[in-house]
Amino acid sequence: MKPNNIKKQFGATLKTWRMRQGISQEKLAELANLHRTYITDVERGSRNISIDSIERLARALKISLPTLFTDPADLPMLVRDPRRPNGNAKLVDILLVEDDPDDVALTLQAFKKAGLTNHVHVVCDGAEALDFLFCAGRHASRKDEPYPQVILLDLYLPKINGIEVLRRIRSDPRTRAISVVVLTVSERDSDMKECRRLGADAYIVKPVSFDGLAKVTPQMSFVWALLKSTEAAPMKPAP
Repeated sequence: MKPNNIKKQFGATLKTWRMRQGISQEKLAELANLHRTYITDVERGSRNISIDSIERLARALKISLPTLFTDPADLPMLVRDPRRPNGNAKLVDILLVEDDPDDVALTLQAFKKAGLTNHVHVVCDGAEALDFLFCAGRHASRKDEPYPQVILLDLYLPKINGIEVLRRIRSDPRTRAISVVVLTVSERDSDMKECRRLGADAYIVKPVSFDGLAKVTPQMSFVWALLKSTEAAPMKPAP
């Protein structure tokens, strides 16, 4: 394996374990006595990391060195939320932000075919998406509930468009670590450049299909590994 691939794989694994325990980059940096920018670079696969730093990260996450090098695809699909008593583990939640009922139905069908059994919250406009994430309006009672770990975000939404929703997600420390997959009508969508600049993790061309999920899996291995049902077949295109 090439050095760059090793760094990217380690970074993906580190981010998986950090998210699994529900802690921010800032908190991990504090626990490991490292700079937050160092953690960011490691997770991006753009930093050479020393043995000393690896040992610090393993101690901070309270896992063994071999575990820290485990491939993300082999990791459990449970995460820990620090707002729950004793950090109780549960399946991560997914937030689907989509205003077209037909696209919602197709997306849920694709998840079922892919063997993903996690709870999917559905909201139909950008304003409600932000209320859901920041526990406002009709979603104010969610303040004790975990954040979703993945957001599937349509770009063309009523009230507040998807680009503005993405901008607010990335600008708030409470939500900036959430992985966002943009739903777009075309790979050539002129707004995709702005989405990438704002930090979208991947995109899927609508309507969402099993093949679309399979295609984006390599880009999102650190996340989808948390979501795959242990009883599901490997995610791959149908014959």
